[in-house]
Formats: sequence, structure tokens, C-alpha cells
Amino acid sequence: MSTTTFEAASVPAPAERASRTAWIAVGASMIGAFMAILNIQITNASLLNIEGGIGTGVDNGAWISTSYLIGEIIVIPLTDYLSRVFSVRRYMLVNAILFPLFSMACAFTHDLGSMIAMRGLQGFAGGILIPMAFTLVLTKLPKPQQPIGLALFALSATFAPAIGPTIGGYLTENYGWQTIFFVNTPPSIIMVIALFFTLEKQPMRLSLLKEGDWAGIATMAIGLSALQTVLEEGNQDDWFGSSFIVDLTIVAVVFLTTFIAIELKVQKPLVSLRLLKRRNFGVGVFVNVLVGFALFGTVYILPQYLGQAQGYNAEQIGNVLAWTGLPQLLLIPLVPLLMRHFDARYIGAFGIAIFAASCFMDTTLSMNDAGDQFLIPNIVRAIGQALVLTPVSAISTAGIAPSEAGAASGLSNMLRNLGGAVGTATLATILTKREQFHSNIIGQSVTLYREEVRQRIEQLTQYFTAHGVTDPALARHKAVAAIGARVHQQALIMGFSDTFAVIGVLLSIAAVALLFAGKVKAGAGGGAH
Repeated sequence: MSTTTFEAASVPAPAERASRTAWIAVGASMIGAFMAILNIQITNASLLNIEGGIGTGVDNGAWISTSYLIGEIIVIPLTDYLSRVFSVRRYMLVNAILFPLFSMACAFTHDLGSMIAMRGLQGFAGGILIPMAFTLVLTKLPKPQQPIGLALFALSATFAPAIGPTIGGYLTENYGWQTIFFVNTPPSIIMVIALFFTLEKQPMRLSLLKEGDWAGIATMAIGLSALQTVLEEGNQDDWFGSSFIVDLTIVAVVFLTTFIAIELKVQKPLVSLRLLKRRNFGVGVFVNVLVGFALFGTVYILPQYLGQAQGYNAEQIGNVLAWTGLPQLLLIPLVPLLMRHFDARYIGAFGIAIFAASCFMDTTLSMNDAGDQFLIPNIVRAIGQALVLTPVSAISTAGIAPSEAGAASGLSNMLRNLGGAVGTATLATILTKREQFHSNIIGQSVTLYREEVRQRIEQLTQYFTAHGVTDPALARHKAVAAIGARVHQQALIMGFSDTFAVIGVLLSIAAVALLFAGKVKAGAGGGAH
């Protein structure tokens, strides 16, 4: 399928400057990408409120985010094929309309099942908007202007996850959790109108349905769904201690292995895995996966820390995370200018290194580290993230022809999102295991055999007795429980510190790996050599 000329490229852009119509189309597609990526994280700071609103428990509430991500991950690699079957214009417009409709439907759900269904459909509709935005940059814009388009895409891919919890937290605390599902409507209206007037009308090519890689589509959908479920449920079900997780893992391995075999064998594959053999694309995708791990991982870990260890509400969490997003608005537009004068590999590696440094700054957390203490690390993180995605995208797409743009976009974006899903699940497991480890270590020192512990218990017993607990045995019990809670809290904070260290190490690997890519001509985007 990757050998078929992408329809959006049928009207070539001018040699040096894109038309106003082309820029409007690209800008509208970026609105869609921004909203689609925003909705991965917009519920994170508000999950407790949503869970209470639809009457489900904390253990099941994670599916509110997971179902959306499953829909996105499945549809992203399908987008290149389906956009050629139904035409770019028709495919984008239909999904740009369905996306806010499914989003609003989430606000009217009253149980977990209907919420999961609507979020999954929302992700399926929104997922196509991400690779399509990337593809339009490569097909609508001439090479000298592609870094500007890639910067716009980077703004969507890194700013949206950072600002998502901020928007969701503010709306939830002030207007109710239902309002976060209406935030997509006004931008979607603008996007639909702009795309309607700027995308070329083209006939559907339903004959391509006969040539579809249906075996690949089926095995990919089943395999990715099973894998995402394993990642989401594994930690709380004790991973392979659960027969459910074991069975799903077998399903994921069998179907994804079959999918890879099919894609390498068939003449017109759904996903052109052979693109990974190209040096720059392969390195770029590898770096993208690690960056996705870190990007989604930090947006997951930080709200968890603020909520569990510091007792922050949704709006307070959002305010802290805002400083990871807001500086990027100023910095990302400057990156194309840097790429005119400096090697994209060095800019990207430097940005990833700064991102890693911000994570290492959070490896010494204590009870005193709350919102204010995250200000500097978050600003440093914002600077690093702003410098990452534009040069990495330019490196990945160097040598990618317009006919391969859709396949490259789908594969790259799917793997980055999958990296984020793996990152979230991995970090959740690391947090659990390291919290248990630190709790055991601290517990060996906090025993009744130590004079300091006995003195502290006596002090707390007297405190509870002085504050209305008349039963001495109950007061002592409360004192012991309070010390146990403090041990748990300290161990939890140390566990969070360890997760930031893991992210920092992986980003360090990504920074080094990027230097192994081939040099891209300064100022050139996709298609440059």
C-alpha cells in the first residue's frame, strides 16, 4: 500500500512556498491532531471525579483513558489505507465531525460500559486526525517549509499532553467533569469548516477494498487490543500471577507475530515495516518510541505523585503541569529557525538531554516537594520537549517520498503512542515494586526495638489522648497506625523518585541513539537527503 501515491499529493505544492489554501488545510489538521492528543490525557487529573459520577471504582476507572488509547492505536496505521479508499477529504471530514459527537456523548454516560464504548469510538475517530496532520505536512508543503509544519505538529504532540490535565482539572473543579468532553466542540467546528473549503474533492476508490490487507488488519487490531489491555490491567492483577493476563499475553504475542509475518510477506501491506530498514527512519522511530515513553510517562507519574503523596485536587494538579506546557508555546516556533543553522541531530539530542536532566532533577523527592518545587524542573522539561519532536520528525522523514508519507506517518505515530502506553504501564509497575522495596527497607529500621520509635509512639499516644481519644489502647493503636502511614508515604515518594530516574536513563539512551542518524540538510524537512 505504501507504493500507491497518496491522494493528497496529487496536487503538488509550489517549489518554494505553499499556497494560502495549503497552509489553512495544514493548520486545520493541526487543530484535529492537537485535540486528539489532548484527549489522551485530559481525563487523567479528573478520573476520581468521573469514577464517582458514573458509579465505578478506582480499579476500573483507568479504562476511561485506556479505551480511548486503544481506539487511537488501532486506527492510526489504518489511516493511510482508508484515506485512499474514501478520499482524504471525505475521510477527514467524517471523522472530524464524529470526534466531537462521540466526545459529547461521553458526558451523558451513566455507567462504565457506555463510557468505555464512547471513549473507544472517540479515540477511533480522533486517531485518524494525528497521522493525517503529519501526512499533510509532507504532502502539502514544499521541503523548505516542512520544518515549520513539523514544528506545528510538535506543538500538538508535546504541548497537548502537558496542558491536557490542566484544562481537565480546571473544568472539573469549577464546572463539573462533564464539561471536559465539550471542550472539543468549538475547535472541531473551525476544523471542519476549514477542511471543507481547502481539501480537494476526489472520488472514492472502493475498488481498493478488494486489495485490502484484511488479514493484517484483523491480526493487528486483535493483537494491539490484547497488548493494551495487558499493559493496563497487568499491574493491578499482579501480571503473570493472573490467568487472565497470561491468556491475553499469549493472544497478543500470537496475533502480533502473525501480523509482522504478514506485513513482511504481502505485496501491499497495511503497515510498511520495511521502512524501518532505512537508517534515518529506523533511528527516528526508535527515538520516538522512547520519547513517547517519557512524554506520556511524566504526564502520568506527576499527577499521581501530587494526588497520592501530596493530596492535590484536579485543578491544583493541572496548575503544576501547566508549566510543562506553556513555555513550549513560545519555544517550539523558534525551532525551525535553529534548524536552518544547526544540525537537526544535535538540536534533537540536546533537547532530549535537557528533558532527561529535568527527570533527574526529580529523583530526590521528599515530603517537602510539592507544586512550587516542581516549577524549575517543569520549565526545564518544557525547554527540552520543545527542542525534540521537530528535529526528530525531520530526521525520520528525510528521504520519505510523498507516496510513502501516509505509511511513514501511520507507523511512526502508532509506535510513539504505543511507547507511551508501554511507558505508563511500566512506570506503574515500577512504582508499585519500588514502593514495596522501600517500605521493607524502612520497616526494618522502624521497629519497637528502637528507643526513638517507642518515644515517638508515646508522643503520638499522648497527642491523640489530648485530642479526644479517651481509650488508651485506641490512642496507642492510632499512634502506631500514624507511624505506619508515614512509612508508607515515605516509601511511596521514594518509589516516585525511582520512576523519574528510569525515564531519565531511557531519554539518555534516546539522545545518544539520535546521533547515529544520517545528517539532514539544514532547513529541509521530509524528503531531504
